[in-house]
Order: sequence, then structure tokens, then C-alpha cells
Amino acid sequence: MTHLFEISLMELRHLRYCVAVADARHFTRAAETLGIGQPPLSQQIMALERELGTPLFRRLPRGVELTSAGTAFVEDARRILRDVDQATARARRVARGELGRIRIGMINSAPFHPLIPKVIREFRRRYPAVALSLEERTTPGLAAAVRNDTVDAAFVRPLLEEEPDLCSEPLVAEDMVVALPSGHALAARVRIPLLALSIEPFVLFSRAVGAGLHEEIIGACRAAGFAPRVVQEASQVTSIVNLVAAGLGVSIVPASMQRVHTEGVSYRPIQRPVPKARLSLIYRSADSGAPHILNLLALTRQLTAPRERVRRA
Repeated sequence: MTHLFEISLMELRHLRYCVAVADARHFTRAAETLGIGQPPLSQQIMALERELGTPLFRRLPRGVELTSAGTAFVEDARRILRDVDQATARARRVARGELGRIRIGMINSAPFHPLIPKVIREFRRRYPAVALSLEERTTPGLAAAVRNDTVDAAFVRPLLEEEPDLCSEPLVAEDMVVALPSGHALAARVRIPLLALSIEPFVLFSRAVGAGLHEEIIGACRAAGFAPRVVQEASQVTSIVNLVAAGLGVSIVPASMQRVHTEGVSYRPIQRPVPKARLSLIYRSADSGAPHILNLLALTRQLTAPRERVRRA
């Protein structure tokens, strides 16, 4: 068959004209459907027939009918036009971020904040044809994965230093709370001043894997007048809670961790000033205009409660 995608032979409009005439079986009615004059339509069909070297239509006193070549041509033309329409629709859906894939990373503690499950759930509902995969790592690991294009965007604790190839969208700043072994004397208090922890052994985030949160806690303790005595470090907040439950020490964790009902741990609010656990969304600067990133950003901003939203500095 003739290679109909060679535009040097014909244009897509010729295919549409031919199909319209075949459907109407009349040049005048086809011209009305197409919104063009009947003489130009007849001329375009004759030009197409000359180019193909065979008549497509048999002219009758009251209309036209397809020749055998015309029947074969129109059959292929319909398929090509259908494929073109599907390709056009697919390209537009991809351009709107409605097709394709997105790889989202998150730190271990992110799913415990209600915002993150809400964003993931709503993204899946709004964009069901987008393949979404999730990956859990530490903040430095996720920053590296985003830079290396193995993750598209990630929910992380703030990076200590700005990285020019990454964009960071501040999301929420939640209060932190004290995590105590159950039965600890301080658990009798309604609200605990940080200075009351000055003689306690601490289980804390490793600075290497949670620099932003580590610095927030250390800075708050120093502002209260002491340097915490860290006896054990951990890379994941869930591990920290379990170590507190085991009696290794006390800790300061994001308030959302209270959703983890770990036996042997009591949580108490901190007397003001309260250190904050900040959560951000990072993505590559080069992808700042990518449809799937724009959709994720818009959704995250929409679902972030105004009272929790962190303003850019």
C-alpha cells in the first residue's frame, strides 16, 4: 500500500476530505460538513486522484460512489486519521501531566504526617493513568536520587545548604514533642520545658542523615541552656521511638509521630519556644516546568492547611 505518512505525497487534510466525501456520497454535502466550498473540495479530490494515479470516486448524476481503489484508500485513511487523533490526544494528555510516570521519594517519617498520604491518595485519584512509584530513603539519599534523576520529587527535611540544581518547596512546620519511656518522671507533666531534659540521655537523629532536623533540635537545646548528651544515634525516626521505648533515653520527635502507638513511649508537648520539624518537597530545577511536577506542586499547595503552610524566606 502507499505509504500515507509521507507528507510529500499528500496532506492529512486530503485524507479528511476524502473520508468526508465517502461518508456523504456527495460533494456538496461533504463541503458543508467540512465548512469549505464545493468547488475547492472537488479540486482537492481531483488533485489527490492525479497524485495517486487512480480515481477514488465514480461521479454519478446525483452524488458519487467509491471505486475499488477508493474503498481501499478510505479504509486506510480512516485508520490513519484515527491514529493521528489518538496520537494528538495522547500528546496533549502527556503535556498536561495526565499520562506517563512519576517517582516520588519520602523520608521515613513523612507518611506519618497526614499531608503526605493525602497528597499521594489524591494524586492517584486525579491522575489514574500516571504510574506512581514510591521510594523511602534518608534526606541526603533522596537529594542525591533527585539530582541523579532516579527520583522525580521527594518529601524531605530541609537541606542545610541550598543546592543550585534543586528546587525546594517549603510545606509544613509542625511542632516537635518530647518522647519519653513510659513511667518516666517527666511524663507526669502536661508540658515539658527543654531545660528539664538537660540531665537526660538522648536518642537522636544522626546529623549525617538528618542534618536539618538534627540542627533544629541541637539549636533548641542550646537556646534552652544545655547541650544534649547523645548516647545513641539512629537514622530513622521510627527507630528512635523504638529505642526510647527500650529505655535507652529520651528524644525530641515530630508531633505526627504520636500517630505511632508504640508501647512503652509517652509523648509530651514542649514548653515554648517549641522547635519545629519542617517538611519540604524537592525536585530538579531542570524539571520546574515539567507537567507532572507542576501537578504535584499544585496539589500539595492546595492540600496544605493554611495554618501549617511555610512561607518562603
